[in-house]
Amino acid sequence: MMARIKVDIPEKTLLTVKLPVRISDINYGNHLGNDALISIIHEARMLWLKEGNYTELDIGNAALIMSDLAVEYKSEAFYGDQLSVAISIGDVGRVNFDIYFLVTNQYNSVIAKAKTGMVCYDYQAKKVVQLPESFRTFLGR
Repeated sequence: MMARIKVDIPEKTLLTVKLPVRISDINYGNHLGNDALISIIHEARMLWLKEGNYTELDIGNAALIMSDLAVEYKSEAFYGDQLSVAISIGDVGRVNFDIYFLVTNQYNSVIAKAKTGMVCYDYQAKKVVQLPESFRTFLGR
């Protein structure tokens, strides 16, 4: 039997964003598609970065690139559901950090848990670089 992915969400939430399930997010099973969930957590990440006046291409003389993604699907979501995406930070290294996402619906049912590994990257030099100190502060570290 294959091992199942388990995503353990850190206790401290930095930001919770609310996003609706759009009709374009619905798959042939008539529920939220796995690809749409990834887009929703991407949107949540962008809104979180905006809170610190950052973007994925500018976190202070560097950018971010995703190194990995893990998703634990827990329940279905449907067209019209209002999703809450709670964002928290896990391990922070010299050049990388983990973002965790707890996705729930308006009834507080857990839809999914996800983790993205993010790496600080210089697109011009095409290499991994150190996390800027100001961004490390934004991460709460």
